[in-house]
Amino acid sequence: MLFERAMKSTLGRLCLVLVLGATPGSEAAQLALHDQEPLNVAPIELDEAEYQWIRDHPEVAVAAVQYPLYLFQDEHGHWSGLNNDVLRRISAMTGLRFVYQESFSTDQMLERLESGAADISTTLAMNDQRKAFLDFSHAFGGAGWVFVGRRGAPEVNAMEQLAKRVLVLPARHALEDSIRRDYPAIEVRSVKTYAEARALVESGEAYATIENETGAQLYPSGLLKVGALVEGKWEADHLAVRKGQPELLSILNKALEAFPASELRAIRMKWLSGVVPAAVPTLWQRLTQWGCWGMLVVSVFGVLSLLWNRRLTAEVKQRCDVERNLSDQLAFQRALIDAMPDPVFVRDLQGRLILCNRSYEEALSVRFDQVQGRLLIEVDALPESTARMLHGEFMIQLRTRKTRFSTRQLLFKSGVHEVYQWTVPFFSADGELRGLVGGWTDITQRRAESGCQCLL
Repeated sequence: MLFERAMKSTLGRLCLVLVLGATPGSEAAQLALHDQEPLNVAPIELDEAEYQWIRDHPEVAVAAVQYPLYLFQDEHGHWSGLNNDVLRRISAMTGLRFVYQESFSTDQMLERLESGAADISTTLAMNDQRKAFLDFSHAFGGAGWVFVGRRGAPEVNAMEQLAKRVLVLPARHALEDSIRRDYPAIEVRSVKTYAEARALVESGEAYATIENETGAQLYPSGLLKVGALVEGKWEADHLAVRKGQPELLSILNKALEAFPASELRAIRMKWLSGVVPAAVPTLWQRLTQWGCWGMLVVSVFGVLSLLWNRRLTAEVKQRCDVERNLSDQLAFQRALIDAMPDPVFVRDLQGRLILCNRSYEEALSVRFDQVQGRLLIEVDALPESTARMLHGEFMIQLRTRKTRFSTRQLLFKSGVHEVYQWTVPFFSADGELRGLVGGWTDITQRRAESGCQCLL
């Protein structure tokens, strides 16, 4: 077994070296290593009113939503991406200090800008509705919109194909108003996020969705496929500025005008070279690439010939079968818990969240990866008093090992709701206490959805 592991490690390293040598975009990966280096950029010239605005506003709040490649948080929780690099350059040129405020949907991001809680956004497309409360800077790039449909269904190439079909879009999508106006035969359904929109297309509840061309290429195809570009629609990259800040808009425009075109191209190449259509390779590039692949194939077959025997074949097959069965079980369990209409959660012996379903994320307006491993009192999902009360009850249940089923009123951020709450301790196969499984049914919401006006 040690010999097998050593050979696999050697093979993995060999494959990595050959693939990197054959990948045209490897230079972009090297550029990413220098993201944290200070920028040596000459400041731009501003007028006195603009300098005074910067002194009066030491921080500029950026409403940010996770938008891979353009703006996202890396594994260390640091904001990264194409737009982050642009803001870093603008900060070095002007002295502005940008502070991110994370939002979990386009709708929430727009609400922050409308209310004045945030000053700018880097990922909003321009439309007439947004121009009512936002100003937009000069463009610094862009991409088209594409249809995303279900694999096996006819490819969507035009809006006319969606007549009398369901088109699902995130709430307040940049194209929503124009589609409703120009294509009344299309049934437009709104959801919170692109992830929910893709899920409805996968399940067949919706026929298609529309995404940014770059973003659509980032996700594994699975049951989805990317269709044609939406004709006549282009999403230019702008910095959206809350109205009433002409000095800030002027500063940003001056910085973008002074932004060297070569540097902007390099930043876009760094982040988008792996997803945008590549140039047709030359004959020499093709021969080099074929040679690298040929070396890879020969190396793989040479290593496999040393390891190939009946015992190894049997072990590999058995292990693959076990892993496949385990993956199927985990996928089924995940689908089962996500299919539950009511919020469900699992917490460990310290009260840390280890699992929840989509209904739980939607009810508390959180994402699992943001609250995983954290106590209820450590996240801003419920009012502080409610979070502390529920956390205390969880810890008492873990000490007493008693179940709890009750109808009660709880204060959520959206107001007081009457809920049927349940929490049950769960144990391992050997009888050891492992944590709590719980959830609730929002009776208030059920009554509102059913139209019931009766009083208890």
